[in-house]
Amino acid sequence: MTNETKSDLRRAAAATLPVLTGYVVLGMGFGVILQSRGYGVLWALAMSVFIYAGSMQYVAIDLLTGGASLFAMALTTLAVNARHLFYGISMVDRYREMKPKPFLIFTLTDETYSLVCSDTGLEGIHNRNRYFFCVSLLNYLYWITGSVIGSLLGSVLPFSTEGIDFALTALFLTVFVEQWLNTKNHTAALVGIAASVLCLVLIGPENFLIPAMLLITLALTMLQKQSGITNEPAPDKSAEMPDGGGADHD
Repeated sequence: MTNETKSDLRRAAAATLPVLTGYVVLGMGFGVILQSRGYGVLWALAMSVFIYAGSMQYVAIDLLTGGASLFAMALTTLAVNARHLFYGISMVDRYREMKPKPFLIFTLTDETYSLVCSDTGLEGIHNRNRYFFCVSLLNYLYWITGSVIGSLLGSVLPFSTEGIDFALTALFLTVFVEQWLNTKNHTAALVGIAASVLCLVLIGPENFLIPAMLLITLALTMLQKQSGITNEPAPDKSAEMPDGGGADHD
């Protein structure tokens, strides 16, 4: 491992530190609840490795214990994770030349998206591709580790699972506050808050998410056209490095 690789990995570890604390706690909550419903550590490991969707994994516990059909599970998964359609659209240009692209797409969670969609703190990164991969991989490992630890603890210690799922909301708030403090222009955040509150009031808590995402996308697109701001990522300085580029992972 080269010094540049180590440097990018350290930067990724520092950037994902808030996610580490959130994912471990939230993953432990998932593991504890799953264990309390009679599903052991192998279930926690498999669900975190292959599903890797915090909110959906919590919902999946009730679906499993309630005997839901595969169709109901698929439909619920689409509804719960539909917001990732918007994340993916906004990352098309940024991930176009990234490798390994399938892994980066699979691991694009809310928190990972928050870290990789902004250029804040990327100064001094030697290889943008490698940095994004490290951020995605570390967050993935944090979640798996927390889930397994929670399942193991739940099998040996008595836990009350009441209120554990609030950790998901707490994590979202932590990431939001960090992004607010690290940026000077809060237009996007204010648009998101306003659109979400409006849809929540008009539509209700059960169905407001997708309309809110559509409204946010429309509003930001209109603001972008008026201001002439572009979504294109900053040029990858790794292309200018002597080792020739950003496609490899050492």
